[in-house]
Amino acid sequence: MSYLHQIDPIAVQFPEFSLFGGNFHPAIHWYGLMYICGFVAAWFLGRRRVRAGRLPGVDEQAYGDLMFYCMLGVIFGARIGYVLFYDLSSYLDQPMQIFRIWEGGMSFHGGLLGVLVAALWWARKHRLHFFDVVDFVAPLVPPGLGFGRLGNFINGELWGKYTEAGWGVIFPHAEPKLAPFDAATLQSMQTSGMLDAYARHPSQLYQMSLEGIVLFSVLWWYSRKPRPRYATAGVFALLYGCFRFAVEFVRLPDRQIGYLAFDWLTMGQALSLPLVLLGLCLLWLSRKAPTLQPAPAVAPERG
Repeated sequence: MSYLHQIDPIAVQFPEFSLFGGNFHPAIHWYGLMYICGFVAAWFLGRRRVRAGRLPGVDEQAYGDLMFYCMLGVIFGARIGYVLFYDLSSYLDQPMQIFRIWEGGMSFHGGLLGVLVAALWWARKHRLHFFDVVDFVAPLVPPGLGFGRLGNFINGELWGKYTEAGWGVIFPHAEPKLAPFDAATLQSMQTSGMLDAYARHPSQLYQMSLEGIVLFSVLWWYSRKPRPRYATAGVFALLYGCFRFAVEFVRLPDRQIGYLAFDWLTMGQALSLPLVLLGLCLLWLSRKAPTLQPAPAVAPERG
């Protein structure tokens, strides 16, 4: 039986107040909380790897700096990437919308570029090989991807194509014909089976499972032992690119873009193909690359 999506995207609503002649409705959104969960998970997982010496010479304080820079890279990169890749014209018309990140509109590929820039800057500062840092960070990323896709589902955005599968989800916001009905009426219609024709693939949950749970499980297991340089990053890029490319077949393309070619190629697929190629190249390079051996950092003496 299909599921009717009626989740409130606001986790906590604070009282309205007026300031400078305007009315403000402060709230905590589930989407923002998902990002916090992703950062917290990365912090604890990474600290565990630091204590095991998986990034030789780096202590927890230096790792904290890395996570801070990567967090900024994720937020700014993901938002700027979405604007540039998916909806530039709308944001040129209304520039202030770029700050409304709680409404969604974050690009993984932009966030990835932001993290890579942050990692490069931090690696050069600490005189470490860039890909040693990337290999270290790669297993920390999937939990954030999983939480982010869960946030997309809660927001009721990035839905999939219609399906007759029993696990289909009805997203009222995706159906203009359902706009006149209130929540109680929609629930009654769903119970009677009147909305089954509107059931869609919950592509957000597919991505949460593949990009979050499966990718994390593979990378965490794979990186438990020291691997040659480029290998862990290569596995990440290859698997993410393949997972994203596959799910895009049952996910609707962004409305403002549509299909890029062949009536099936989406922007997400076009941006994921280079990741697949990059993953293969990195795995090829890892065949003759050195393997970084664990060496716990020595904490600085306190005077």
